[in-house]
Amino acid sequence: MKINQTVNKSTRFRVLSNDQIEEIYYSALEVVERTGGVIYHDGALELFKNSNAVVEGNRVRIPTTMVEEALKFYPRKISLRGRNGKRSLHLQKDMVAFGTGSDLPFTIDRKTGERRRTTYKDVSDAARLVDALSHYDFHMSHGIVGDAPNPQTYDRHQFMAMLEQCTKPMVLTSVDGEGLEDLWRMGCIIQGGEDEFRLNPLFVAYIEPISPLKNDSTAVEKLLFAAEKKIPAMYTPCPSSGATAPATIAGMLVQSLAETLVAIVMCHLKNPGTPLIMGGVTTLLDMMKSTYSYGAPELSLASAANTDISKWLNLLMFSTGGCTDAKVLDEQAASEQMMNLFYSYLSGANLIHDVGYIDHGTTASLESLVLNQEMIGMVKQFGKGINTDDEHLALELIEKQGPGGEYVTTDHTYEHWKEWFRPELQDRSDYETWLKNGSKTMGDRVRERTDHLLENYNPEPIDEGMHKELKKICEDADKRHM
Repeated sequence: MKINQTVNKSTRFRVLSNDQIEEIYYSALEVVERTGGVIYHDGALELFKNSNAVVEGNRVRIPTTMVEEALKFYPRKISLRGRNGKRSLHLQKDMVAFGTGSDLPFTIDRKTGERRRTTYKDVSDAARLVDALSHYDFHMSHGIVGDAPNPQTYDRHQFMAMLEQCTKPMVLTSVDGEGLEDLWRMGCIIQGGEDEFRLNPLFVAYIEPISPLKNDSTAVEKLLFAAEKKIPAMYTPCPSSGATAPATIAGMLVQSLAETLVAIVMCHLKNPGTPLIMGGVTTLLDMMKSTYSYGAPELSLASAANTDISKWLNLLMFSTGGCTDAKVLDEQAASEQMMNLFYSYLSGANLIHDVGYIDHGTTASLESLVLNQEMIGMVKQFGKGINTDDEHLALELIEKQGPGGEYVTTDHTYEHWKEWFRPELQDRSDYETWLKNGSKTMGDRVRERTDHLLENYNPEPIDEGMHKELKKICEDADKRHM
């Protein structure tokens, strides 16, 4: 028996040292104290006025003592339960989950190959695929319901499409505070009441401020409602390095963290113990193309660094992976998606979203979801690391088989080959077999797999009475906004 043995149960990866994290954190505190942020919401400003913060018009500057006091109250664990009753998503340190992104205005039409506006059916089809694909742990809409009766109520219809076709936990966007309240009411119907939703939330609310250092009334309205009802929420700055944040990654991380710290204090003033999740899509503005890049290596580097910071602060992390700047599902898409999936996973981010995004996060592709299923499986396999116990070292087997021996027929091989990654889409056959089977490319196989799932997979249905209650909330919202 070895004493004080160190074993890596999984692979290890880190971007920032503790000293670097401290520098970024102290710098963010300096920004919060000296520069502060602007807040366009009277209720939030009143909260700050009744605290030790300095409020000058819409500008709020927050002392370090308030930040550090607020940080003590945030939960280090949040568990979500899907509508199938399974408490399946446990967010805690180094527990990683993969999911789609939301609100894409365009989609690739599967029949014509053309880029067009996203519809209710597109959102519904994406939800069905996510429910069928085993490596996806949560669902965001992967599209925006562009054909909703009213733009002010699309969020209710979007949630309805997701609920009808997917049983997994979700991350939701909302139009405003009223929209979030309706989504919460729908979630309470599914989970069996307000108390049960609070204990077993169905979804996390996605809320986004405006970089740099600006908190608009709609974002704050949603954040304060989430705090009031203890709805898990992420307040996700999306700075663009060189445009809405400094052109250095360190400077962008400082600003992004400062924006998060303002939200942390705001939630604490409203309702201590709010289940808030740190987040951010931290990438760059391509100066040659004037586009917000979803495929740049800097996105992966900054996201992993943000995860290092979140762990140091004992906060949960919402990160980015499986996305690309490519306009179609091609070699560029695969290489960029795989890279940011890989590093987000190794970083230990809790919720990795935007999987399947193409075209700078503007276009949905169902085939992209299916391809990423395979890539997530590969990433998870790598993350398992290498077991070095006696069974896996196999010394007795090596001795038994000896020089020139074989392992194909051994019980050891029969037991352990099941631990290997077994691809569903990659072709590992020899050339002649590949020719015989039709010379299919990866693209061919992805399309066939997508067709098969859409034609044959059906999720567990919603109870009919419950479905009527959910529809009534959508219909009432439409009437209010006629």
